[in-house]
Amino acid sequence: MGQTITQVDAFTNTPFAGNPAAVCVLPTPQNERWMQNVAQEMNLAETAFLVRIQDDGFNLRWFTPTLEVPLCGHATLASAHVLWSEGHLSPDEVARFYTKSGVLIAKLQGEWIELDFPVNHSQVTVAPQELKAALGVPYKSVFLNSLGYLVELESEDLVWQIQPNFQILKTLPTSEIIVTSLTNVDSEYDFVSRFFAPGLGIDEDPVTGAAHCCLAPFWRDRLHKDELLGYQASSRGGVVKVHYDGGDRVFLSGQAVTVMRGELITA
Repeated sequence: MGQTITQVDAFTNTPFAGNPAAVCVLPTPQNERWMQNVAQEMNLAETAFLVRIQDDGFNLRWFTPTLEVPLCGHATLASAHVLWSEGHLSPDEVARFYTKSGVLIAKLQGEWIELDFPVNHSQVTVAPQELKAALGVPYKSVFLNSLGYLVELESEDLVWQIQPNFQILKTLPTSEIIVTSLTNVDSEYDFVSRFFAPGLGIDEDPVTGAAHCCLAPFWRDRLHKDELLGYQASSRGGVVKVHYDGGDRVFLSGQAVTVMRGELITA
């Protein structure tokens, strides 16, 4: 028998929307070269690899088509969805992941999955001149965090319309860029965002949990509320519920749907 691999659309309840991730629940650990090869073959923003290491816990690693990353929200959501939907955990069990970003917890809450992630604060920074040329739109302010730049745009319309120059983005000190703004007054969402990461081999990520670890404190400080609803305005689109009360953890909630299940028949 080969290795089962499942493709899940995360941060959506609709197939072919949200952010797709591949998930492999491995019977034993595999070497990094093999995992990178699988991720390259799947050619999704992330492929997640899990190995059970104790009764309630799994080692979890995430690979883009080109490299391993220390944190990925949508592939964690997809992994938790697979553990419950394929019977690795019962619905009342907590999913505990041991990762390079520490221990991450996922809980099934009705049709939503809540993720417990570390917060990522942003500091005001002086943007390089190339950033303005790369984005091609006016912005209000620029911040820096461990993920990359966080750029506040003047309007929701600009977030939807922006078409960055990815070749210029790759020349910046960090090529990972979150753009965000408040939503229009009649929106059901509090803020919108997009995430560009050409340096990670992903020009635009459809829905990004790690970006919302930065967006949570950013918008809480400005909107003065702990519960926020974000929409990532990529072509696929996705919804992220955010709860942040000012501590060192952010709670992100999303939905997920399985769209494909297959078998890797080569080692």
